[in-house]
Amino acid sequence: MTATLERPSATSDPTELPSLPAVLVHRARTSPTTVALRKKQYGRWKEYDWATYATRSAHIMAGLASLGVGPGDKVAIHSENRPAWVMADLAVQAMGAVSVGVYPTSPPAEVQYALEHSETKVVIVEDEEQFDKAIEVRHQLPELRHIVVVDPRGIRQLDDDQVLTLADLEARGADATIDDLAAATERIDPADAAILVYTSGTTGPPKGAMISHDNLMAAARSTREQFSVADGDEVLSYLPLCHIAERLISVVNALGSGYRVNFGESTDTLLTDLAEVQPTFFVGVPRVWEKMMAAIEIRMADASWAKRTTYRVWKAQGTRLARKRMSDSLNPFDRLWYGLGWLMLYRSLRQKLGLLRVREAVSGAAPVSPQVLEFFWALGVPVREVYGQTENTAQATMTPKGDVRIGWVGTAVPGAEVRLDPDTGEILTRGAGTFIGYYRNPEATAETVDADGWLHTGDVGEMDADGFLRITDRMKDIIITAGGKNISPSEIENKLKVSPYIAEAIVIGDGRKFLTALVGIEADTVGNWATQRRLDYTTYRDLTTKPEVVGLIDGEVAKANADLAQVETIKAFRLLPKELDQEDGEVTATQKVKRRAIEREFAELIDGMYGGG
Repeated sequence: MTATLERPSATSDPTELPSLPAVLVHRARTSPTTVALRKKQYGRWKEYDWATYATRSAHIMAGLASLGVGPGDKVAIHSENRPAWVMADLAVQAMGAVSVGVYPTSPPAEVQYALEHSETKVVIVEDEEQFDKAIEVRHQLPELRHIVVVDPRGIRQLDDDQVLTLADLEARGADATIDDLAAATERIDPADAAILVYTSGTTGPPKGAMISHDNLMAAARSTREQFSVADGDEVLSYLPLCHIAERLISVVNALGSGYRVNFGESTDTLLTDLAEVQPTFFVGVPRVWEKMMAAIEIRMADASWAKRTTYRVWKAQGTRLARKRMSDSLNPFDRLWYGLGWLMLYRSLRQKLGLLRVREAVSGAAPVSPQVLEFFWALGVPVREVYGQTENTAQATMTPKGDVRIGWVGTAVPGAEVRLDPDTGEILTRGAGTFIGYYRNPEATAETVDADGWLHTGDVGEMDADGFLRITDRMKDIIITAGGKNISPSEIENKLKVSPYIAEAIVIGDGRKFLTALVGIEADTVGNWATQRRLDYTTYRDLTTKPEVVGLIDGEVAKANADLAQVETIKAFRLLPKELDQEDGEVTATQKVKRRAIEREFAELIDGMYGGG
């Protein structure tokens, strides 16, 4: 049976529809042959138009129904970013079930926790690697009925009654059409949970945040107002889709604005995929911006005298113009001067980074160093900071165009209120994006959302007379020294991470007489530095033991200290002997450091900086 594409929705603004699946139906009926998704595999790009997107979602929806999935049931997706991820996500939402994202880098224990806690009935896994994790823990999951495999290569248990492929699942629902998808969306209660997003769990077990269809559509409307993106724009999907930030970019905003989503070959090919796609809209977490900046700084340091001079001169000119660009106050002479810089430097650097066509750029998920933001503005990349959390569907503040203030994360987005607790300085938000609550955890929900609907974010901040918000730190991360000084570690850490040689920095000092830091080196740049000096090394750990490397980092710490008040300076540091890893429970999937875990794991290094051990 073929899909019926006539009868487009009457609305001219699809974000006014009640759910994302309804928006998908609208796109399929009004722009059936427009390319919505692209996936690179084996060096070639495969395209999926809106009609295919919706039709396959309908097939998956009907296939899941044949397995006994119904409204309110949980279906987990454990996969890297790919078209099948978003198609399954929309299929689950359309049938009134709840989509649960599981980080592809999660070890088996974390997979078990997410599937068990969410009471998942069906899990869709990408390949043999994720399948093996599900098989390892399935006997501890009484609610799990089926495992669906997207890419079955190498899997021998396909004769297992509990296992089927995505192709088998879609075959079960092959008679379903876009009309069937549309009919299903009419039965959705917008107030019901659409997705379950597990928080990163930096200080304890992850909590499952229930996000409703209403929440998602509020986010779609808000972001459509804030970004000048539409059909014809392109993004590269690379952050984990189970994180609220990428869900907004690759699913919510993509449907609401109609732009094209590109999926690269893997997370390891980000820079290559960026250079090939050259997206017009790009979202990065601080670690991504920091790595890009470090790559350029190191490349320029190794370049010829002529290239170094060109870089130094035009970077300085770009920095001079950056503040004017932030306030949209370039005069004709400034524009001419920037045009010369474009020819001499900015164009080539942006093309290498994959940011040549970027018109809209965002940094979010954690505070980013002011120096990093200024660097990209100097190149003409208009990076604006946003602030939000899973619990408010990432709808809190956004830096407005033409009024970018470095160090501030903007003003309240449309439909949201933001204020500070007068006693503690905690940031409180309220609005249409506020989540339903934590799944199976009413106590935590009551602690997070008060009786007046204010969401307690756990972040401390400042607000100026214009309503601009500045994030100080997480309340639980504020350091109180033995002398009673309150210190924000993230600001100091960001100053350290500006160095191209430093990948991570964890400031220590709570209850101590002075501050110290654990420092993770940037393996590529420090390795390159060592090779140029003919320093032999074998492993990351070996590299960190070299006196020359310790001296290099000592110099970088001294540079950061020069800009800090005496009480904030780092008096001692130790190099971490390994790269921090999610599977070892040291960082989250978006590279946020789990401070308490780090302090436990490297307690001896910390004690050594304070005269113990």
